[in-house]
Amino acid sequence: MLSRLWPWGTANTRTDDTIERALLAQGGVTVVGPSTEQRLETDIDSEAVFAEALDVDIDTQGNYIHTIAIRNGGGRGNATTHSKEHAPRRSLVLTHGYFAGVGFFFRNYRGLSQADDWDIYAIDWLGMGRSSRPAYKGVRDKGEERRAEYAEEFFVESLEAWRQRMQIDKMVLCGHSFGGYMVGVYALKYPQHVEKLVLLSPIGVPEAPHDLENKIWQGYEPIHRKLHPKEGEYRMKSNNEAPVYSGKPSWQRLLLFRTSLYMWDSNYSPQWVVRMCGPLGKRLVSWYIRRFSLLTDEQRSGMAAYAHQHAQLAESSASSLGDFLRPGGFARKPLVNRVPDVVMPTVFFYGSHDWVGHAGGEEIIKRIDGRVPTRIYYVPNASHNFHIDNPEVFNRYMIDEMARAD
Repeated sequence: MLSRLWPWGTANTRTDDTIERALLAQGGVTVVGPSTEQRLETDIDSEAVFAEALDVDIDTQGNYIHTIAIRNGGGRGNATTHSKEHAPRRSLVLTHGYFAGVGFFFRNYRGLSQADDWDIYAIDWLGMGRSSRPAYKGVRDKGEERRAEYAEEFFVESLEAWRQRMQIDKMVLCGHSFGGYMVGVYALKYPQHVEKLVLLSPIGVPEAPHDLENKIWQGYEPIHRKLHPKEGEYRMKSNNEAPVYSGKPSWQRLLLFRTSLYMWDSNYSPQWVVRMCGPLGKRLVSWYIRRFSLLTDEQRSGMAAYAHQHAQLAESSASSLGDFLRPGGFARKPLVNRVPDVVMPTVFFYGSHDWVGHAGGEEIIKRIDGRVPTRIYYVPNASHNFHIDNPEVFNRYMIDEMARAD
């Protein structure tokens, strides 16, 4: 019924790739897929980076993970992409954050492809981006812990199915924000396949204040103290970053917060809001993308078109956010109590002006207590999406980390 009232959600994830290709092209990447055996027989710019676009089937129900693969250096200096006769030495797998996709790494592919002997992969999480959109049912009535576990299993098991299908034995697994949370959970369940865990400003790390939901219900907004450390690798001396709260709320804020709490707990997603706005949804997404102030108008326009296209697709796992996160962005099963059990080198990245507090990452490093190698980096002049804000520095730090032998 709603689709008849708002008939704009018609994009097809398998065929409508024009917007994604255009965005990647702004980062110097040309998509030549979908065949993994494809050989490009044409003269090309010696600096060009070529990527394959793959829809990797992960089960017998028709589900697939949309993948960008840059293998053998992306064909720099020749026209041949990777083939089965030349097995990759090491694999880096990038996973995106919420309301994002493989296109949000468009400023990183070219730089990261300069690393020797690496294959670079980026995936759209199942139910997001241009991956298939199976129904996400959730189990809200089974208790908080089971509710969170169901959401985690949805993403973790689909990632594992993708890994098996791609025949990647070990990988450096890297996740941003929401993706950081999920790859952390994956690394705990499948440690034998994770060479190194790289968490890019992961959400869901610290424990929630005991009175958080009550404060939000009363209209008070949690505000984290912002610390701006120096450029590069950095270790805090203090873990004191407890949330404080805004002043007495107005009735408008009270109404807004209570409505938001209801929608959060009922699994309404921002993408649902965009769809319900009909033709105004595109303007809403453009307003959201405007925060990337360091990009050109063309880049922001490309990102807005990309994000809006995905928001028009059928609702799926985007509605899972409230299942594993409490209002305020705190996890129902915080990583700070779980990731210290990892058995592989673990690295954190944050932006110097990141809204995600870095104290959680510091606490995990403290609890690991030298059992495995750990590091934390800050990307200067950047916020939460530091890989977009300052790709040159992020790419350099990331390549250094890929080359580091732990």
